[in-house]
Parts: sequence; C-alpha cells; structure tokens
Amino acid sequence: MASNWLITGASRGLGREFVRQLRARGDQVVATVRREQDAEPLRAAGARVELLDVTDDGAVAALAQRLEGESFDVLLNNAGVMGHGRSLDEIDLADVSRCFEVNAVAPLRVTRAFLPHLRHGSQRLVLQMTSRMGSIADNTSGGSYAYRASKTALNMLGRSLSIDLAPEGFRCVLLHPGWVQTDMGGSAAPLTVEASVSGLLRVIDGLGPDDNGAFFDFQGEPIPW
Repeated sequence: MASNWLITGASRGLGREFVRQLRARGDQVVATVRREQDAEPLRAAGARVELLDVTDDGAVAALAQRLEGESFDVLLNNAGVMGHGRSLDEIDLADVSRCFEVNAVAPLRVTRAFLPHLRHGSQRLVLQMTSRMGSIADNTSGGSYAYRASKTALNMLGRSLSIDLAPEGFRCVLLHPGWVQTDMGGSAAPLTVEASVSGLLRVIDGLGPDDNGAFFDFQGEPIPW
C-alpha cells in the first residue's frame, strides 16, 4: 500500500534521493526546500514541493495550516547542517547556535506542527535523520563540537517524542544514514546516496511497534546512545 510522506530538506543529497526512490515505488511525497530553484528535480520526480525554512516558526505554522486536513503517514525530518568548525580552536558560537537550531530545534518544531496531519495517517511514523556522531558512547575522536552536540540533542528529543507519543500509537525512530557521498559527507565517503537510501528504506519498511524510540543505522544495526 502506498504511503504519504512529508520530507524536509529535500533539495539535494539524501532528501532528493528519498523522493526519487519513494516516487519510483509509488509513494506520495510532499517535499520541502528553501529555494524555488531547487524544486524542479523534485517536481520532475513527481513530488509536490513546498517552500519552507524549518527554522522559521511562522513559515512552519503557515505550511501546516495550508495543508490542514491532509494526512501524512510518515514524517522524515531530514534537513540538517554540518557546521563549520571541527576543532576547539575553530569554534564559532554563532555557528554552534545555528547547528542546534537546524539540527535539533527545527525537527521538534516541524514534528509538533504536523502532529494533526500524522494523526490522520495510518502509520504515525516520525523519522529523524541523525548521525552516529551524536552517539556519546561512540565518540572516540572528539571534535566537531557543534554537529556532534546538535545531533545528540536531536537524539534526546527523538527519544522523548517516542515516549510521549507512544500512547497514541506513534513510532518515533532515529536513523543514521552512514558516511555518504553528499555535499556534507564529501567525495571520500564510501556510500552512495542510492545505497544509503535503499538501505534506510529497508529498515523503515521493517519497523515494528517494538522499534519505537530506537536508533538504527542504514543496515538496521542498533547504535549506542
């Protein structure tokens, strides 16, 4: 059965590939981008495209109101940024704040705004695109302060959502796509976007009630918090 998806940050990389693969298998997708110039490839794939800055309270509320009455089975909070400084000496505190706003606060904002639409859907599935770099137990190399900390915050927010929304039958899951050949991951990454997304979709399609609140990689392996 086809599902209705809402995907943020779909202008490139993983988000665009999710749109391509979902549309190829017959799912319906509303994809958000920040700039109109990024919309055409998504429309060509058959997605409905909406302009959205996920850091803007008013814009998120306006889109939720514009889509009032529509239902979504799956929300994928995919929009994210890497941040600029990796070492302690390079840290720009304004950039740290930006990473937290995009990577942690925005997914919470979008999830809360679209809960009514998800309640009308049949799956009630909320997916957060995170990173194993947000795993405290897995951090053996340090650095990347803004990115790591913002993803750790997202992990905690996702875990809390899984607890608070469980009585309504929601499943809230955190996903690590692997090290992927995107603008963020760089050309040295071992994974193509096609391989990452196809793996993630296998994981997503296999999620059951007991997976609510879990943290998986693109192969379905659990990641320590």
